[in-house]
Amino acid sequence: QVQLVESGGGLVQPGGSLRLSCAASGFTFTSYAMSWYRQAPGKERELVAAIGSTGISTNYADSVKGRFTISRDNGKNTVYLQMNNLKPDYTAVYYCNARRYYFSEEYVYWGQGTQVTVSS
Repeated sequence: QVQLVESGGGLVQPGGSLRLSCAASGFTFTSYAMSWYRQAPGKERELVAAIGSTGISTNYADSVKGRFTISRDNGKNTVYLQMNNLKPDYTAVYYCNARRYYFSEEYVYWGQGTQVTVSS
C-alpha cells in the first residue's frame, strides 16, 4: 500500500522556520522524483519545490527561492522541506508528491497534506 505521510506543519510567526517531512512507503522511493506543493484557501494547488530521484537536481518556485530547501534521504525514504523566513502568504496546506514516468506511463502519489500557518 502506497503511503506518503507528511509531518512538521504548524503555527509559526512571520520570519520563523519550519521543517516538513514526508515519509514514503509502498513503492520504490529511489525511482521517483519528489515534490512539495501547497494550496492556500481559495487558490489552486501550486508547485513549491521538486527534487530528482538521486537528489542532485532541484527546482523551486520563484516565490520561495532563497527561503526553502528541498532535500531527500533515500536511505530513510523521506523527503524534507526546510522553510525559513516564512511569510503570512505562505499559509497553506502543504502536500508531498511522488512522480515517475515509466514506459510512457505516469505514476503519481499524493500525501494527505500538513497545515502550515504563518501568523503573529
